Amino acid sequence: MAGGLEPHLEALRRELRGPAVLSVLIALIAVAITFLIWRFVQGRRSSRKAVLLLGLCDAGKTLLFARLLSGRYRDTQTSITDSSAVYRVSRDKSTNVTLIDLPGHESLRLQFLERFKAAARAIVFVVDSVAFQREVKDVAEFLYQVLVDSTVLRNAPALLIACNKQDVTMAKSAKLIQQQLEKELNTLRVTRSAAPTSLDGSATGGPAQLGKKGKDFDFSQLPMKVEFVECSARGSKGEEGEADLEGVEKWLVKVA
Repeated sequence: MAGGLEPHLEALRRELRGPAVLSVLIALIAVAITFLIWRFVQGRRSSRKAVLLLGLCDAGKTLLFARLLSGRYRDTQTSITDSSAVYRVSRDKSTNVTLIDLPGHESLRLQFLERFKAAARAIVFVVDSVAFQREVKDVAEFLYQVLVDSTVLRNAPALLIACNKQDVTMAKSAKLIQQQLEKELNTLRVTRSAAPTSLDGSATGGPAQLGKKGKDFDFSQLPMKVEFVECSARGSKGEEGEADLEGVEKWLVKVA
């Protein structure tokens, strides 16, 4: 009987050595590797629970921070250190992130960004929509420094540009702010890429190329997803009313 099975066993061995089986094995290995990489990336992302609030001084970051946490208005002053608190993004309190309000002063903001950037799951960059026209170069400069940071580029945290103070009549729209920022960031990119090299041969410009080479910059070229919302941390009735933060709150639910 064993002799009768031998031809069938030999045929099976030949089939297992065939190209079709090899292709299946390669495909299974590729799927396994992809799954492991996905688990690794998800693990790293889940370990980043911070949402950083960035922006220039007086953009309204600290009031936005307070409104998101308590819903109440409070008088604020220019921050010289960070503030952090757990923010519940769902009513059942099962999902939360850590909001971190970072100082916006020029002499402090980059050192605090350096401290917290590796933990950032997402970034809210707050813009003063009323003062934007006169501050656009400073806003773009700070945002550029954030976007070319190697850690930010590698982790690609979701980015929200929160166009604050929309309760004021002279506030610029989110669409105009986006267009002006893209224009200024493109100018900065060109300027930095044309910067002379230092004596040791290294470039004195930004540490990374912003956007796609040979094309005018727009936010869709970045590795992270970028959204713009109009909001008002103060609200149209100030201390007596509620803030208009619906767009920010919905975005936080998505990124949590």
